[in-house]
Amino acid sequence: MGDTEDGGGKKQPQISLVGLFLACMVAGGVQYGWALQLSLLTPYVQTLGIPHALTSVMWLCGPIAGLLVQPCVGLYSDKCTSKLGRRRPFIFTGCIIICISVIVIGFSSDIGYALGDTTEDCKVYTGKRLHAALFFVMGFWLLDFSNNTVQGPARALMADLAGSHGPSAANAIFVSWMAIGNILGYSSGSTNDWHKWFPFLQTRACCEACANLKGAFLVSVVFLSLSTVVTMVFATEVPLDPATAKSESDAGEPSGPLAVFKGLKNLPPGMPQVLVVTGLTWLSWFPFILFDTDWMGREMYHGRPDGSPAEVANFQEGVRQGAFGLLLNSVVLGFSSFLIEPMCRKLTAKVVWVMSSFIVCVAMAMVTVLGSWSLGDIGGNVQDAAAQDKGLKSAALALFVALGFPFAVLCSVPFAVTAQLAASKGGGQGLCTGVLNISIVVPQMIIAVGSGPWDELFGKGNIPAFGVASVFAFTAAVAGIVMLPNLSKSSFRAVSMGGGH
Repeated sequence: MGDTEDGGGKKQPQISLVGLFLACMVAGGVQYGWALQLSLLTPYVQTLGIPHALTSVMWLCGPIAGLLVQPCVGLYSDKCTSKLGRRRPFIFTGCIIICISVIVIGFSSDIGYALGDTTEDCKVYTGKRLHAALFFVMGFWLLDFSNNTVQGPARALMADLAGSHGPSAANAIFVSWMAIGNILGYSSGSTNDWHKWFPFLQTRACCEACANLKGAFLVSVVFLSLSTVVTMVFATEVPLDPATAKSESDAGEPSGPLAVFKGLKNLPPGMPQVLVVTGLTWLSWFPFILFDTDWMGREMYHGRPDGSPAEVANFQEGVRQGAFGLLLNSVVLGFSSFLIEPMCRKLTAKVVWVMSSFIVCVAMAMVTVLGSWSLGDIGGNVQDAAAQDKGLKSAALALFVALGFPFAVLCSVPFAVTAQLAASKGGGQGLCTGVLNISIVVPQMIIAVGSGPWDELFGKGNIPAFGVASVFAFTAAVAGIVMLPNLSKSSFRAVSMGGGH
């Protein structure tokens, strides 16, 4: 195969398809940790004394990092003249910071104990651990910022290396590694035996649940380290010519977040409507994304992270089952990803998008009903519901599975529609994608700030947020029918987000 020209005008050697697959391995390593973060950290932080109503605020770092870090890192990586290439220095640095932040999170209880949170054994102490919570939140925020530092350059690296394989092949490989990372991460999160396999993880400050989290995260560090080494070896980049970088800088064109906001007036026709529907769609998803495993532990398994030993055990079992549900969801997501393009070619992207929103509407309503039923708010008391526990818990897992298809739509169709609209105008895909990211991070900020206090207002745990999510999903479906542009069936191309944030 021949060579391809990179952004600096130099020839980039054509990489084989196997080499391209190995060059993208870091995406799987990052997603492994992201899956653990989604499934375990909201429940775990409550064991350190942070109340449920405030746990959602902790997730503000994700949208802030997505809004600021990715565009800025993307800008700097475009102009980086390192001998390692444009992307690999940022990937390598970000992965080191991820490993540090994960270790801080995993050992936050031990750090808090050493700083005087308590002198009691974790088996009997149920009070607040403020030092541990502080280090946990610091590690959590650092993890999100470093994740975003890696994800942008990793996506750009695949585009740089794709060559004659084309963007579709690069995207498919990227999504495949995301699916692998999800499956490994959720499998680790649903495992209750890390403390048995590595008994040294248990300490006076860190009991079974904590040791399981610590073990899962330490394994993710090993996998990410391996993934980073493989990517650094196989993703051979041609360094950017310093003269080219200087000429681009001297051109004075705005870049990063500034370019996104300045370019709002140049959006192609139909793009503002896509932004509105995208924002409503993500508003319907974020309550589930942030609180799915916590919902399983509280509402479906009647546990509490700060309750009696029996309640804590029930809560942890629910969290593990939730992680198993996310594992099943990821499997369905992987298979569904291959169906999206044929469906859009047959039905149009608009119909598929609207259909997925209606599915989410029903699913979020069912989550609300199941949670209320399990707690005895519907059809009797908790004791009556307990007799039907097995059926309710099976139904809850079925909802995780059912949401795999609409999640595949969420991760592909809005981006594909955006690419089509940009192409119809003759370019500006970077601008349109950057603006689309705003319609994702703003809903996440709204849910992060509002869902905890909203749930606390009604005193019903996670249930009120899921009820509102159902309303948002219905609104997104109606808005999609009215507002989304009618695009050609034949012109659809699957373009996936390929990431967790």
